Amino acid sequence: MKTSNLVAKWPACAPQLLSVLRIVAAFMFILPDTMKLFAFPIGMPPDGGTAKLMSQIGIGGILEVFGGALLLIGLFTRPVAFILSGEMAVAYFQFHAALYCFVWLYFSAAGAGPWSLDAKRGK
Repeated sequence: MKTSNLVAKWPACAPQLLSVLRIVAAFMFILPDTMKLFAFPIGMPPDGGTAKLMSQIGIGGILEVFGGALLLIGLFTRPVAFILSGEMAVAYFQFHAALYCFVWLYFSAAGAGPWSLDAKRGK
């Protein structure tokens, strides 16, 4: 029985899909934290303000917005993903962040994929 053309070619798409996963996960990771740091698109409940920068939520917001932005563009992916994986391992016990813990841990080993600044830099 012959497999379909798409099924036969699908594994060759893995490097590009790695990049797509990184981009989408990073974008979704950043979004809640722009609320914490910049009150965008809305501020934090109950008053619509921002988090104090030197609080646990503020420091987490800084790591997640700026680390997430680096992951989004695929720059310094492995070390940033490793740091954010550790942060998410801690957050798992407080805020149910298990998925991001393991996604970032995976990227710390796999790298950013071909659609990244790391790939352009040869890292």
